[in-house]
Amino acid sequence: MAGAIIENMSTRKLCIVGGILLVFQVIAFLVGGLIAPSPTTAVPYMSVKCIDVRKNHHKTKWLMPWGPNHCKKLKDFDEAVSRQIEANDIVFAVHVPLPTKEMSPWFQFMLFIMQLDIAFKMDNDLKENAEITLDVSLAYRDDMFSDWEEIAHAIENRKLKCTFGSPKTLESEGRHYDCDFLPFMEIGSVAHKYYLINIRLPVNERKGINVGIGEIKDIRLVGIHQNGGFTKVWFAMKTFLTPSILIIMVWYWRRITLMTRAPVLLEKVIFALGISMTFINIPVEWFSIGFDWTWMLLFGDIRQGIFYAMLLSFWIIFCGEHMMDQSERNRLSGYWKQVGPIAVGSFCLFIFDMCERGVQLKNPFYSIWTTEVGTELAMAFIIVAGICLCLYFLFLCFMVFQVFRNISGKQSSLPAMSKARRLHYEGLIFRFKFLMLITLACAAMTVIFFIVSQVTEGHWKWGDITIQVNSAFFTGIYGMWNLYVFALMFLYAPSHKNYGEDQSNGDLGVNSGEELQLTTTITHVDGPTEVYKLARKEAQE
Repeated sequence: MAGAIIENMSTRKLCIVGGILLVFQVIAFLVGGLIAPSPTTAVPYMSVKCIDVRKNHHKTKWLMPWGPNHCKKLKDFDEAVSRQIEANDIVFAVHVPLPTKEMSPWFQFMLFIMQLDIAFKMDNDLKENAEITLDVSLAYRDDMFSDWEEIAHAIENRKLKCTFGSPKTLESEGRHYDCDFLPFMEIGSVAHKYYLINIRLPVNERKGINVGIGEIKDIRLVGIHQNGGFTKVWFAMKTFLTPSILIIMVWYWRRITLMTRAPVLLEKVIFALGISMTFINIPVEWFSIGFDWTWMLLFGDIRQGIFYAMLLSFWIIFCGEHMMDQSERNRLSGYWKQVGPIAVGSFCLFIFDMCERGVQLKNPFYSIWTTEVGTELAMAFIIVAGICLCLYFLFLCFMVFQVFRNISGKQSSLPAMSKARRLHYEGLIFRFKFLMLITLACAAMTVIFFIVSQVTEGHWKWGDITIQVNSAFFTGIYGMWNLYVFALMFLYAPSHKNYGEDQSNGDLGVNSGEELQLTTTITHVDGPTEVYKLARKEAQE
């Protein structure tokens, strides 16, 4: 009777905890779906062809496409030919944002891609594997009357990948090639109100610069930035979640330090996972509203990389620590084969990110994919990281299989065990199955919402209610992994409650060999975890 009462209470407590976590999970999705706007906005820009009348002053002259001090414009290149204006005297100017609008620090970043309108002409055909050279400059100002201040200037090369769907005959002259978008610029902060981009296409036939690139009619840019409304919702979530995880971390570690034993490996790894989650949560992005911190994108990638590496390591160690008869438990060195691929893969991705966004801190127009050497290097890092991920996945599947095989063997022999050993193994089995279920649910939801966000139009409309699917994906998945870490620390924190003298070692019949084995993991002898308390079943006498 007592055992049934305790079991019902444990089940009810577990249902309450699960229900509370589910409510917060639903709220996280609804915050993004109903409150936040779309995460990003794409704005098309058409460059204006300006005449650079001040020759030999390219570095000091900024050409505005519109406004009171706008440049002298060309309608098209036919006008340039008739007026004997050379290609080196033409500048493609783009003002960001569009007229009557302002940029804001809440936009967080700017990403630009370029599309070239190239027409077919018999005497100026586009060569195979053609490469275009861009002389680009970026400037800013914070009002409409100040002088432009230069941010960056660079000479960049981009490979053209274009197709022509018609026969290359005289009848096809004037038709446009179908060209792929080109990476143009990425900047990690939007600290100023106005930006100006000047693009030149320098021609040097002797050096083969911009020769054989076809007849370029126009240059179009697409600017992508984060929506200010989404940024505010994202910052608010980070501000709320940071103290939540910090509080549970302090509570969790205090529970551990009150024990008479030293922390075991699984407890340390869970605490390290909480630290990595807190590292992501800390809303340092608030400072980007007042400071021009262009390194925030790189810093965000590093924070996410640390968390994912820690999460993958936790799954491996969690499975290993539940190999209930394995003698190598509770030692990090015993997992070097499984954790090694994680470290190598993470290091490769870190080097790749430094080669891309690290260089962009000095030159926002740089892209590692624009050169053959850079492309091969980037692909090498990605391939090595992919191989490491595959090895990790194989190791993880093998360990999960071993644990379940071990569990099946132990379940058949549970009735013959002493009371203490039986309770110990029942707790381990329940903890493993419970966390595997949560982990699979989190992984499945991440994949499902990612696919849905890619195949839908970005929002669903039900009557008068509009749900932003992409925003719900970001806020929901972010909240879900926070709840995952929160649940881990809550359910795996040691307990200090006593369950009566009838459950002492003597009454349970635990001999010295059994007691020694129980102390290798988190058991009720040293203080049961919350999951153990919720799952323990009183033996029927």
